[in-house]
Amino acid sequence: MSIYDYSAKAMNGKEISLEQYKGKTVLIVNTASECGFTFQYEDLQRLYDRYKEKDFVILGFPSNQFADQEPGTNDQINTFCTLNYGVSFPMFQKVDVRGDNAHPLFNFLASSKPFEGFNHSHPVAKILMDVINEKHPEYMSGDSIKWNFTKFLINKEGEVVKRFEATTDPLDMEQDIESVLQA
Repeated sequence: MSIYDYSAKAMNGKEISLEQYKGKTVLIVNTASECGFTFQYEDLQRLYDRYKEKDFVILGFPSNQFADQEPGTNDQINTFCTLNYGVSFPMFQKVDVRGDNAHPLFNFLASSKPFEGFNHSHPVAKILMDVINEKHPEYMSGDSIKWNFTKFLINKEGEVVKRFEATTDPLDMEQDIESVLQA
């Protein structure tokens, strides 16, 4: 199995086979517009701009599963990302990324690379852990997606190489991205 076995709806409603990204290095991220990590859009766009000419693409998947931090419609999300962060990488329609209704792609991603923990030195980590422990302790079971801005690095064969949690800032992934690009 690879990401090429899946498809998803683009913001315009068109079903897109992820096979169209074959041969590219891909970063898949679940996003939210009202999250303490929403600032990561800026550095995700920076990475996309820096490496897109080297067959690198970021695929954004909004989700409202974590503290209702993505309440908007797909059009509102698209406008928010474009106007506030200049997002030009492909964004898909809102999906569930965990639980019974999770998009099959995210079940595949989470099972391919298990959760290894949060970076507790990240400035937002303590707040995140307090929220999860207090309001959503069930999020910590299994290898499912734990929060917004979980990122998966995919090689040119569509295989998951590495998982980065919300507490990994996008620019801290740059060395890993470069390694996969050069492989």
